[in-house]
Amino acid sequence: MDTLGEIFLQSAVKRVKYYRQLAEDSFAQLKEDDLYYQPNPASNSIALIIQHMSGNMLSRWTDFLTTDGEKEWRNRDTEFQNQNMSPMQLMAFWNKGWDCFLNALESLRKGDLLKPIYIRREPLSVVDAINRQLAHYPYHVGQIIYIGKMLKGTDWKSLSIEKGKSDDYNAMMATKA
Repeated sequence: MDTLGEIFLQSAVKRVKYYRQLAEDSFAQLKEDDLYYQPNPASNSIALIIQHMSGNMLSRWTDFLTTDGEKEWRNRDTEFQNQNMSPMQLMAFWNKGWDCFLNALESLRKGDLLKPIYIRREPLSVVDAINRQLAHYPYHVGQIIYIGKMLKGTDWKSLSIEKGKSDDYNAMMATKA
């Protein structure tokens, strides 16, 4: 039987992969130019969100247990400036960040969960650091989905239960039980 720590780590990996997939399913519905759409100067484009998320993941999860999560080489402010990356470069950067995060997460063992780590010199347990990122990254994935829905309008293909289809979904799930 798995311990609570092992169950937590399995659950965290499962949720991380789910939110990554939601964003990638959004990207699949968009045109390349859509990645750069910015509703106003105060808002971020999907490209900027990708730059920020990947920069954050690389900083937080590189040498996760041994170095501060805010690396000296990270320049957070430039993540919110257009880096003129092509869609292919954006996706490569996206994958690099997520792969770093998942590799670090999957390498953890239950004995690591209460170890102290630091982010911007703030001490956190590994559990708290994971939970922090499980709140941060889905927040940005939600922004990606929202921008995609704005751009696609009625052509958007729902990534969850479609409006007005809850009863159908519940009935289908009841047949699986």
